[in-house]
Amino acid sequence: MKKIRAFILAHFEGAIILLVFLGVFAIAFLVYYKLSFLNFFFLPVILSGYFLGKRKAVLTGIFCALLVILYLIFSKVFTNQSVQFSFDEIITLTTWASFLVLTGGIIGTVSEQREARVAKLRRSYIGVLDIMLKYLEVADDAKPRSLRVSFLAGRIAKELGLNTSDVENIKSAALLFEAGDLRTSLHLFEDVAGFMESDVKLYDTTLGDKEKVLLRTTASLLKEVEPLLAAYFQHYVEKADVLDKNLENIPQGSSIIALADFFDKVSAEVPTSLGGREIKSMMDIEGLAGRAFPVAAVNALQRLISPS
Repeated sequence: MKKIRAFILAHFEGAIILLVFLGVFAIAFLVYYKLSFLNFFFLPVILSGYFLGKRKAVLTGIFCALLVILYLIFSKVFTNQSVQFSFDEIITLTTWASFLVLTGGIIGTVSEQREARVAKLRRSYIGVLDIMLKYLEVADDAKPRSLRVSFLAGRIAKELGLNTSDVENIKSAALLFEAGDLRTSLHLFEDVAGFMESDVKLYDTTLGDKEKVLLRTTASLLKEVEPLLAAYFQHYVEKADVLDKNLENIPQGSSIIALADFFDKVSAEVPTSLGGREIKSMMDIEGLAGRAFPVAAVNALQRLISPS
């Protein structure tokens, strides 16, 4: 469906011209009351206004009017009639052509205003994404909680020797792990990623290289972090009452996020528990190694917080 839509948009002007010619020929050979079917030409004008803008919609209206007038002139010539139009025909054609051009101008203007609002919105969310990514890059311990957890999760992942891509995915997922209600918003990550990818394709000519790269990067990032957040929510939020977890079935990144989250709460002296066990100190977290968290991740956290 997307390929068909892209093909139609790429050849839309040609399709409009073809539609106009087909309309003229259909009215010429299939319709007896020809002037009664002139309203057909509002269709290509409206489509032009919606997809191509005011200027091309007005030109389409003028083109339709001229084509119909030329057809009527040639039809009179070939049937040996007087080329002169009657008063009723002049009024009908003038009124019809005027409303045709006016409709194209109105629809085109509204469409251009809509496109301007969409472009402004697109620039806004691209700017927000840019700010968010830069904010993540400079995160430190003094930042808000989600950034502290993100920063610590990234350090743990790096200490474990994970590659740069996995480290960044874990940091990004940790940044979003408190973004609203995960139960209802997890599916939105895939939807937003799909929207961004389609946005790049639809507006390929209007987006700058930086905007294209940012959209593609963010779409790819959302697809990568969604499984991490889903597993975190399933095993450490929905099943918070389960102490002994099957760590082989939990992505390592999800466990690292949960570990960083628990350590941040302990450091801030926020009451927290897992599987009915209250966690108040790093020793309590160490006791969960191999049960709720991977041993390697807990050891990495110990090395990070140990004094040099």
